[in-house]
Amino acid sequence: MSEKLRGPETVLEGREAVKFEKEIRDALIKYGSLPVGAADLGLDDDLYQAGLTSHASVNVMLALEDTYHVEFPDTLLKKETFQSISALNSALDSLGASSAEG
Repeated sequence: MSEKLRGPETVLEGREAVKFEKEIRDALIKYGSLPVGAADLGLDDDLYQAGLTSHASVNVMLALEDTYHVEFPDTLLKKETFQSISALNSALDSLGASSAEG
């Protein structure tokens, strides 16, 4: 996947990235233990079908909590929260996370 920085936003494959996409993909690459490349996943692709395990989802969550200085409350500790990059993005947004750059 080609990535090009342009100001505070990142352009991925010729489109604007969702707010937390780069950091979510980074966490999936480092901690998701996926048999497929996280860079090749669509925003709504099912991460569990792509090989994410419940153990790996905890590691991804911890990495995102550390990156954004937030804590996932019990209400977000469900499979749907970690189902896709879009779902993770929505969860981070609901927690008031701000860009890792700023």
